Amino acid sequence: MHDLKWIRENPAAFDAGLARKGLEPRSAEILALDAERRSVQTRVQEMQARRNEASKQIGMLKKQGQDASAVMEEVAKLKDDVPALEVKDRELGEQLDAILASLPNLPAADVPDGPDEDHNVELRKWGTPRMFDFEPKEHDFLGTALGLMDFDGAAKLSGARFVVLKGKLARLERALAQFMLDTQTEEHGYTEVNPPTLVKDSALFGTGQLPKFGEDLFKTSTGHWLIPTAEVPLTNLVGDSIVDEAALPIRMTALTPCYRSEAGAAGKDTRGMIRQHQFWKVEMVSITHPDRSEEEHERMTKCAETILQRLGLPYRVIVLCTGDMGFSSQKTYDIEVWLPGQDRYREISSCSNCGDFQARRMKARFKSDKGNRLVHTLNGSGLAVGRTLVAVLENYQQADGSIVVPEVLRGYMGGLDVIR
Repeated sequence: MHDLKWIRENPAAFDAGLARKGLEPRSAEILALDAERRSVQTRVQEMQARRNEASKQIGMLKKQGQDASAVMEEVAKLKDDVPALEVKDRELGEQLDAILASLPNLPAADVPDGPDEDHNVELRKWGTPRMFDFEPKEHDFLGTALGLMDFDGAAKLSGARFVVLKGKLARLERALAQFMLDTQTEEHGYTEVNPPTLVKDSALFGTGQLPKFGEDLFKTSTGHWLIPTAEVPLTNLVGDSIVDEAALPIRMTALTPCYRSEAGAAGKDTRGMIRQHQFWKVEMVSITHPDRSEEEHERMTKCAETILQRLGLPYRVIVLCTGDMGFSSQKTYDIEVWLPGQDRYREISSCSNCGDFQARRMKARFKSDKGNRLVHTLNGSGLAVGRTLVAVLENYQQADGSIVVPEVLRGYMGGLDVIR
């Protein structure tokens, strides 16, 4: 959500920020509605003041034995007129809120400009892709050949974009999730949280998925929504509250199932586990002081990178351009892991600094010497578990179709070193 006061003071900068996102200017429309609403509010205040004054005048006239009928008629008319103006005030406020709620966060100054993913900028690479002495296979071929990855069975149960993992692959996915949680909690200082995965409209509004992106979500018959990521419940834990400045930063992590309709993804990644309706993810969320959110963004990204480094998976970090960023983000780093079966890098984590954009929507504040201020919120994958499983299968495959278990996972796998 945007700060209306800031737009009043910086209309040109606001429109320039929207232009960087490929959007038309909106400040004139917003400020016209704002001016009209403020005029209505001023008129209501004047009428209420006059009504109070006239009511006192009626008492004085009656006390003096004078005719108060004219003033009484004026008060009656004011009493009828004020509610209509109050309705107008509410309507204008709702129009303003609807416009502000529909507009994305403005990109940070150092975000590269560009309309789409082709204009993202690579920042760094880690690791060297393995040289195979055979043609590397994609994960779905490997998992199916092992008899441990079943897409047909999942389709019978649920349709397309689902998978059933069995035996040692199911355990490998669980091992990855446990390893991620242990690393983020024991080494990086995140507090593990087990949140609800069904949430109300207000939670999704707070993090920016509603009202604009409802088609990307699954909704139940009870009115609850299935979470697309644990960012939603974790971030909203500080909504409608005021935390102490000394408590910042608040760092939380959660392993949850995530649900996405993949609206608009027809024809994209229809095979395999890359783009599923249901998947597991370890999410990281930070609630920070505004002066330290950029530093926290770098830290969070490094926390996600640590997982890939421990697993020995080559990756690169890119900064998203203005046209490829998410709705609530002011700056996003994507981490892309190398998949030899596809011969390219694919996203495995997205770490975003949302500034005070989400905090304003959910009224998340902290108490400081300067009064109550909005916190800054950040979120990132640490990591997407299913995609990490994909990367392990493809990078650790052997010529005979077996999969070497990364050394850091063997303790979680009961000492197993190869899946055959």
